[in-house]
Amino acid sequence: MSEKKVLVEVQDLRTYFPIQGGLVRKTVGHVHAVEDVSFRIREQETFGLVGESGCGKSTTGRTLLRLIEPTAGKVFFDGEDLCALSKEEMRKKRRDMQLVFQDPYASLNPRMTVRRLLEEPLTTHFSLSPGELSDRVGWIAGAVGLAPEQLERYPHQFSGGQRQRISIARALVTKPRFVVADEPVSALDVSIQAQILNLLMGLQKELKLSYLFISHDLNVVRHISSRVGVMYLGRLVEIGDTEEVYLRPVHPYTQALLSAIPKRDPSEEKKRIHLTGDVPSPANPPKGCAFHDRCPQCMAVCKEEVPPEVEVGPGHKVRCHLCGNR
Repeated sequence: MSEKKVLVEVQDLRTYFPIQGGLVRKTVGHVHAVEDVSFRIREQETFGLVGESGCGKSTTGRTLLRLIEPTAGKVFFDGEDLCALSKEEMRKKRRDMQLVFQDPYASLNPRMTVRRLLEEPLTTHFSLSPGELSDRVGWIAGAVGLAPEQLERYPHQFSGGQRQRISIARALVTKPRFVVADEPVSALDVSIQAQILNLLMGLQKELKLSYLFISHDLNVVRHISSRVGVMYLGRLVEIGDTEEVYLRPVHPYTQALLSAIPKRDPSEEKKRIHLTGDVPSPANPPKGCAFHDRCPQCMAVCKEEVPPEVEVGPGHKVRCHLCGNR
């Protein structure tokens, strides 16, 4: 069976935010939100991005769509360099690349009915007749489980799970090929999370979608993703097939994250890895490996040199000096 085509490719992506100070608001430093991130997403694949809050996951997703302009690096979509496109060319590309936000209530205009919310992307990107517009809205509403009469209601008249269905419908109504799902279930009850995840997986098969799925919930990412990347302080420290990373984690940070997942059986022995210290500031990242001051296996070289990316298995890559000492 042939390997599927690469749809999205990220090369050495960096996103810095200026820190301004003084009376004249002079730039005195930068927040290193994303640092040398590279990965690929194939057609109809879900790539999960996990890590602690503030590690740069959401910034990475928004930079891919150029909602935030990258400081350096390249993002290719179907072989085309998005960073080289003009604003108007990028605007046209957005019909193929959409975003599902974490908080649907904040991202939905409270003054618009569901019908108008779903029509807006279509009128922005396409020239459809009233009949075609109505048909497309009816199709996507049915696909996400909304009844026809609900199209005339406003966002505040829905539950959190229903509002997320509306957000998903709005993202998919243009029939995109790539969707960034930024913590789409973190604000929902566990039972509703399962419904939304199953909805996303079903729509992926039906519409042949590729996802970048961002979450801090390791169980959720394992359920929906075929490949996963682990971020720490703006860097990808481990990347590989989901089951390979979960069953055989190599980076000490990945091992610590996975050790925190609750066991289903209370009687099962659990070995929790407790990390000391706090996450360093991205405005002043440490020299060498960003994780060295919290790593229980830190060596002298970790404090001086940024670890290179090492392939420890087929498609399983790690940035850790320990890999060179095995």
